[in-house]
Amino acid sequence: MPTLTIHPTGEVIYLETGETVLSGLYKAGYSYTVGCKRGGCGICKVDCHGGTFSYERPIASTVISDEERVDGTCLSCRAVPDTDITIELRGDNVRLVNPFLRQINEKARLRAEAAIATHTCRQGPPSAGTSEE
Repeated sequence: MPTLTIHPTGEVIYLETGETVLSGLYKAGYSYTVGCKRGGCGICKVDCHGGTFSYERPIASTVISDEERVDGTCLSCRAVPDTDITIELRGDNVRLVNPFLRQINEKARLRAEAAIATHTCRQGPPSAGTSEE
């Protein structure tokens, strides 16, 4: 379950595998200015400061310049995080528009922490005779 951190607030959103940045933000009760939501207008551009993402659906080739691609610009309506990512909005602030949905994000955080704890417990301590470097 990848996480999305909003810079500079530090707010963390828990995304489902395959979920877009925009969908995750909406699902957690947040909003900001967007346009077509189909990868064609570029209004939902955000700057990715850490982590990686991919596009599972097409985007218009004219919406993001080569320079923006190198700098980590992504279209939040189409970008699906491959890893935990950190984004910064351009000229807009994320707004919590539905506090109830924030509770759902908190439940997602608890599920993610439980999954990590379960995975760690199943692995157990390192075997005798092996060393960790």
